[in-house]
Amino acid sequence: MIQCHVLTGAALDAALGDVARLRIAVFRDWPYLYDGDLDYERRYLATFRASPQAVVVGAYDGDTLVGAATAAPLADHADDFAAAFAHTGIDIADVFYCAESVLLDDHRGQGVGHRFFDAREDAARAFGLKHSAFCAVQRPADHPQKPAHYRPLDTFWRKRGYAPLDGAIAHFNWKDVGSDAPTAKPLQVWIKPL
Repeated sequence: MIQCHVLTGAALDAALGDVARLRIAVFRDWPYLYDGDLDYERRYLATFRASPQAVVVGAYDGDTLVGAATAAPLADHADDFAAAFAHTGIDIADVFYCAESVLLDDHRGQGVGHRFFDAREDAARAFGLKHSAFCAVQRPADHPQKPAHYRPLDTFWRKRGYAPLDGAIAHFNWKDVGSDAPTAKPLQVWIKPL
């Protein structure tokens, strides 16, 4: 049975190396196709180390971290998201950003995704935030690396009360598997009132 624990402070800091390795492993697959490295991961995850209201929800199989979900106030990511939220009428100071949920394949289908969202939404409410949001990468439907068996998570997200936020598209750069250089990717913002 997978156990989930909310990590903050020193426990969050201690888990970030394992979170980095999980991000590299899980996001290598479709639809992210992320060719990651630990140096980038350390810089990226520093935002969570620096935010006093950041949380990591760790999924453990015994003592081994097999999944993680991160979140922090969106204002702590203002440089990355200000443009995406500019014309939405939503103040980023009111939004908790659920940055990623990563879980190794062998541990999926056990309700961990729901526990990840429950814990992050509970944290957002405790901090007095009004919305929970995340981003989903947008890939062309005919992308040559899209697996035939791929099922998008839209139905799961909608059942949890999330919906795409009209006109809110973030853009991030990363290097795809098999590419020589990073390229910009559009990511649709999904949001839920709390």
